[in-house]
Amino acid sequence: METLRYGAEPSQFVELHGTPGGRGTAILLHGGWWRARHDLHQLDPMAADLVAAGWFVANLEYRRIDGDGGGWPQTLDDVLAAIAAVDRPDSLPTVAIGHSAGGHLALLAGKPASLSGVVALAPITDVPRAAAEELGEGAARQFLTGDDPAASPIRQLPIGCPQVVVQGEADVRVPVAHSRDYVTAAQAAGDDVEYVELPGVDHFRLIDPADEPWQPAREWLDRRFG
Repeated sequence: METLRYGAEPSQFVELHGTPGGRGTAILLHGGWWRARHDLHQLDPMAADLVAAGWFVANLEYRRIDGDGGGWPQTLDDVLAAIAAVDRPDSLPTVAIGHSAGGHLALLAGKPASLSGVVALAPITDVPRAAAEELGEGAARQFLTGDDPAASPIRQLPIGCPQVVVQGEADVRVPVAHSRDYVTAAQAAGDDVEYVELPGVDHFRLIDPADEPWQPAREWLDRRFG
């Protein structure tokens, strides 16, 4: 594993797993409602699984909202800077895989980073809606002051690259209606979006590579970029 710094702040770094090439580059973006209590190590098992499947993996850290200098638009700026800093073959796909707040960032990065695809696992797609519904213990209000449409994937459609949205039906952190509404809007806008809804599955099972709910994401990657 190699560490790549893309800025001077403590959270501005990437952990690189594997060797550039193979099937392409997988950019990992962890969740946690943009808060520091969760970090990139949340996705270490996913990184290992993807390296074993032939991917070069860049697991990103970014500034968050609780004393780290993050928020809107700084956190997305970090993600775009980190992706640009990763040395990867232009001829191979670059796919972002994000969970929860990381899914939000992956979707927003799709167009400006010219991604080949996005895997969004229970993503936050509408920040003002999340704030109005008091999701994330007030994190959405802290992340975004006001109502900038550029901060919400559902208001930035079309994203312009293939996507798969995987959502647990029993998720209470990011309710299933958010993903359903996003997918409907994205498809209406002309995006190539697949949707997988998993009965009885909660928020965190999606990121455990040893658990069945991770498989739809892996299968989509295999079909699209195998």
